[in-house]
Amino acid sequence: MRKIVIALSVLMALTSCVSKKEYAALEAKQKETQDLLNSCTVKLNSCLEEKAGLAATAESYKQHNQDLINSSKDLTVLTTKGAENLEKSLESLKEKDLKISRLQDALTKKDSVTLALVTSLKGAVGINDPDIEVNVEKGVVFISIADKLLFKSGSYDVSDKAKSVLAKVAKVVNDKPDFECMVEGHTDDVPYKSNGVILDNWDLSVKRSTSIVRVLTNDLGVNPAKLIAAGRSSYVPLVANDSAENKARNRRTRIVVMPKIDQFYDMIEKEMKKQAK
Repeated sequence: MRKIVIALSVLMALTSCVSKKEYAALEAKQKETQDLLNSCTVKLNSCLEEKAGLAATAESYKQHNQDLINSSKDLTVLTTKGAENLEKSLESLKEKDLKISRLQDALTKKDSVTLALVTSLKGAVGINDPDIEVNVEKGVVFISIADKLLFKSGSYDVSDKAKSVLAKVAKVVNDKPDFECMVEGHTDDVPYKSNGVILDNWDLSVKRSTSIVRVLTNDLGVNPAKLIAAGRSSYVPLVANDSAENKARNRRTRIVVMPKIDQFYDMIEKEMKKQAK
């Protein structure tokens, strides 16, 4: 009996020893499994987050793709309209180029007429007199005559010597029925002492202009309808009024010979009609 008890005790001891090892092994296995589970859980959560991000990106790409499709449709419409507008713009540019070309042709003809007029005036008036200048300024012809050839100081009565010069101008003007003449009086900046009739340099410049106009019309047969009387006082000097010589240069009468504006436009219109045929 005692042997049986001892045997059972030994068996129980052996059995108890084996269970602890298995338990330790199971416990280690369970820890390993738990660690693996935790790792898998982390990876799963990461994958779920990545999936959510990819889904959002995919949705964004899908929306962007749809926007591109819509933009492509709009661009097709815009491109068509743009092509139509471009074609219209090109046609408009062609028309403008044609108008500019025709206008340049008309201006060229006007310049040719102006050049011929300058030649006529220089030939008639004489280009060697330093007190008479014939030139072109801003597309018109002008004759500038020093006041010492026309008037006495402070006076607006035309001298006899001036009439011989004006007779040459009148001849050229009369030969050009399509031109007008503007007579401009200019003074220096010395204030004019009023005599009751003339108040200031404005009055003097205009009076000198009208005196020239009267000689051209009454004595030299120029058509009054072709003449314009104007006074500029001292406000358009050729040089600074800082010496007696310069003041003398600024005291002058300028006769501007120019085509009539309405006839100039008629000239352009005729040229454009001719080019359109």
